Amino acid sequence: MVASLTGTAVGYEALQWPIPVAAGYSLADLRAARRQAGEYRAAIPATIADLEVHLPAHVLADADEASREVARFDAELGAEIAPFASVLLRSESAASSTIENLTASARAIAEAEALGTTGRRNAALIVGNTEAMRAAVALADQIDEDAILAMHSALMRPSDPETAGRWRTEQVWIGGGAFGPRGADFVAPHHERVQPAIADLLAFAQRGDIPTLPQVAVAHAQFETIHPFTDGNGRTGRALVQAMLHNKRLTRQITVPVSAGLLADTDSYFEALGSYRQGDPASIVEKFSEASILAVINGRQLVGDLRDIRTRWNSEITARSDSAVHRVADLLIRQPVVSAVSLQRELGITTGNARRYVDPLVAAGVIVEFTDRARNRAWRAPEVLEALDAFAERAGRRTLAT
Repeated sequence: MVASLTGTAVGYEALQWPIPVAAGYSLADLRAARRQAGEYRAAIPATIADLEVHLPAHVLADADEASREVARFDAELGAEIAPFASVLLRSESAASSTIENLTASARAIAEAEALGTTGRRNAALIVGNTEAMRAAVALADQIDEDAILAMHSALMRPSDPETAGRWRTEQVWIGGGAFGPRGADFVAPHHERVQPAIADLLAFAQRGDIPTLPQVAVAHAQFETIHPFTDGNGRTGRALVQAMLHNKRLTRQITVPVSAGLLADTDSYFEALGSYRQGDPASIVEKFSEASILAVINGRQLVGDLRDIRTRWNSEITARSDSAVHRVADLLIRQPVVSAVSLQRELGITTGNARRYVDPLVAAGVIVEFTDRARNRAWRAPEVLEALDAFAERAGRRTLAT
């Protein structure tokens, strides 16, 4: 049966939370855990495979405008895609992580990715999110259960390998206490409902009769409602957004940093998810339209800043136009922290020859060395890192200059 506008509303079922055993609890924790024992209500996700998405005319118009802006931005980069594709993907990963209160500077993230440093937990987690985004784009041709599990595995493998790439087998909830779901802001569906609900979601996502941005927004909200993993649901759900944008060919070359747009007002984002669960998908569609417009504005400014930086470098670098020094400079735009090892991996420059191509960039003030080791030396491009931090700062604003 075709569902109506209220077809996204969740139902609820009464379940029992067991009385805990005493082992492993302090006396205070045991008392708190025992207060959780008893009946609680878990969500039953709506069936949306055949959902007829009726939206107000102004919501559809806003979604259509946002879709055109996304497609135009994707097309604008054209032949310049190589320098900016990875930068925008990393920016989307960092913004998606920030929504989950995982923050790190552009420098910390770049060092964690380029050098494999693990001393800064948040930076390492954001690098994991970048891998999930890459997996999402790579798997966009076939969005199915295996693709979603692969995204989650790429995200969570470094921090939680036991649950990475596996559907949850326990009850989860949002808000409330640590000992049980009673009093939580939202209790996700019982774990036995996860796989049937995911199959239903995928059937909806694979339809070709719904405008792309509304379809992506509804699929994302449904994913967050199902909450199919013990951790990493928000980041995986936003990676799924990028996979669907590519799958539907709204984006073909780049990752539009939609999460950076959502970050401008996270309260209204979470409120829109709540409205969706009450049966109104219009709010989350509107939120995605707004976020897409903000993402394009912010993304354009980032790309413009990086173009200006690279042009300025050309006037400051003393090297022949065919020198590999310029290839290193190009690499720095998309990877602002490099080491002798990464130069060999990315450009085929042997570690013994790295100084030959790096020293002119140091002399021009393009990069600075931040290691004092004789081996595996590393350098960073401060101007690029500043541009990335400026992008992140703009992402937190509700309005951006056009």
